[in-house]
Amino acid sequence: MRRLILADLHSNLEALNAVLKDAADQYDEIVCCGDVAGYGGSPNEVIEWSRANCKTIVRGNHDRACGKDGNLLDFNERAGAAVIWTRDSLKAANCEWLSALPPGPLVFDDYELAHGSPLDEDEYLIVSYDVAPLSGVIMRPVCFVGHTHVQSAWEWNRGGLRQLPVPRKERERVIELAPDRMYLINPGSVGQPRDHDPRAGYAIWDTAHRTLKLRRVEYDIKSAQERIRAAGLHPWLADRLAFGR
Repeated sequence: MRRLILADLHSNLEALNAVLKDAADQYDEIVCCGDVAGYGGSPNEVIEWSRANCKTIVRGNHDRACGKDGNLLDFNERAGAAVIWTRDSLKAANCEWLSALPPGPLVFDDYELAHGSPLDEDEYLIVSYDVAPLSGVIMRPVCFVGHTHVQSAWEWNRGGLRQLPVPRKERERVIELAPDRMYLINPGSVGQPRDHDPRAGYAIWDTAHRTLKLRRVEYDIKSAQERIRAAGLHPWLADRLAFGR
């Protein structure tokens, strides 16, 4: 099985299309770590694609906020304004779908899926100190998370926890998944990267060959920015896309 792993699409249709083109014919099903909504200027288009194509998906905090019963607690002014605009822009069926998304973690035979962390869907796993307590919590060999918008990977082995390298200037890093180890993987953000690399991030997991490819791909940032500005959202939400912040 080859799975395309996505996270934090954030209504960025241009970034999503670039990822799909880059990954074409290299996956059998799609898994999403949440936050398809919020921030960007194409919420209905990205949600409708997600509804039609994601085999498995958990809700993110922006999905929860943009749903019919969401609130703006813990959202800053810029993010909160984008949530309100998204709610007002959503088709009824798309709002219902967002509201029905399950919280993580979702546990399957060979992997588990969460937005922030298996312990707390709103937790940020940024550095090894954050990840270390999960060694007795993760129940499957591979756990996928999102939320930080930072592409990252960790491995538990007999020597403890270590952080694995991810793409920097290069396009791809391949991780060989050892059968006697456990992994926590953040595929990176499709729609709003925050690791000072503006390229969209994603991953492809090949279970037969036990490989995980972490990838970055350039996309039409200018068009994504124009959609945000045309929606009347805060200019910083457009500007930040060019810097990966």
